[in-house]
Amino acid sequence: MSVRQDDPRADDDDREADDALDTSLSKWQIFIAFGGLSAMLSAGYGVLFTIVDDYNTEYGISESAIGYVIGIGFLSGFVSQVLFAPFADRGHARKVVGIGVLVAVLGLILMAIGTTLAPIIIGRVINGMGIGAANPAIRRIVILADPDNLGQNLGRLLSADVFGFAMGPAISAVLVGPFGIPSPFLVVSAVALVLLPFVARVTVDETSVEFRPKKRLALDLLRIPAFAGASVIAGATFVMIGGFDALWALVHDELGTSEWIANLGITLFAVPLVLLGPWSGRTAQTFGPFKLAAIGLTAGSLFIFGYGLLPTGGLIFALAMFHATSDGATFSAPSVAAGMVVPADRQAGAQGVLGASQALMAGVMAMVTGEVYEAHGRTVAYTVVAASIFVLLMIGLFLARASWSLQRPAPVGPEPAAPVGMTGA
Repeated sequence: MSVRQDDPRADDDDREADDALDTSLSKWQIFIAFGGLSAMLSAGYGVLFTIVDDYNTEYGISESAIGYVIGIGFLSGFVSQVLFAPFADRGHARKVVGIGVLVAVLGLILMAIGTTLAPIIIGRVINGMGIGAANPAIRRIVILADPDNLGQNLGRLLSADVFGFAMGPAISAVLVGPFGIPSPFLVVSAVALVLLPFVARVTVDETSVEFRPKKRLALDLLRIPAFAGASVIAGATFVMIGGFDALWALVHDELGTSEWIANLGITLFAVPLVLLGPWSGRTAQTFGPFKLAAIGLTAGSLFIFGYGLLPTGGLIFALAMFHATSDGATFSAPSVAAGMVVPADRQAGAQGVLGASQALMAGVMAMVTGEVYEAHGRTVAYTVVAASIFVLLMIGLFLARASWSLQRPAPVGPEPAAPVGMTGA
């Protein structure tokens, strides 16, 4: 039966079609704005990670100082996430993302133009502050856009982050040779600035005034034992990252590994994390985030220990591929756990505390690892990292012991469209 043009049902149908169009447009804008910006923030760090040996050879910056360059950015991110992430829960999520990205770009520019340790460290501090402000706000938007599928969507966000990080070495490999050390930093900054105006065009559900948290900081959430445990476990995952990042280029240089193999290892390490991110988040939600974290970090500590025993860069490269697959399947567990145990109106603050724990642990470990490596060599350095991971995992699981069986079934039905522009792997 046809519907007459003046039939009210026709207007309803038109409105539904318009709504569908607007929803589709909004999700695409969100993909460009938040997924792309998240990837660019990670790409800036990926660039830094791969040119630290250039800092050593071109500017004469020592190995231990390089550890401080990497680590101090994590520490500034720690401060930023504690102080600024709660503003995203108070009705300012989009502003926090925008300002955070601008600050991060300023830090990248300083690292690009600096040729001595002082401006590079200042740039890294500023970059860490910007990333620390923007990331929890982005995660809040992801979680609240589709709470029933928070695991899968956080996994998709992880995929975007890791994809951006993996692009760092590729950008450096293409640009540093012909255009010099500043070029990859400047290209990443330019792309981030191009994407930033999309944030202003995206409608974000901000917390209503009457429901905004009264507390300015989110440290009170640590009184929730499961969240405290998730924060410690998240820190353990970034102890692994801080130690791995600080040693990778230095160890391969020591062992005489071809530069292309070392750089390829970084890119290939990211592939399983990109591909398995959505599956990992969904599994953490349905199987249990604390169980999945226990499996992943126990394996991770053994892989890290193994790097210190292997005699060649090629064998380290091969072991890293197994390590990458393990991490890809389990890495999102702490973020999913935090999203499952805190109230909806505290999600940005919670992710900020979680990120602060990650940043603090990674920063300290990057600095300590650089010093231990310089004094005692790679076997001792990797052993210290591995032992630290395992000890922190045990502490986190003890704190969250009452939530060991925490899990939440995923909704039955077709997989929803990605709410924040994370395309499925």
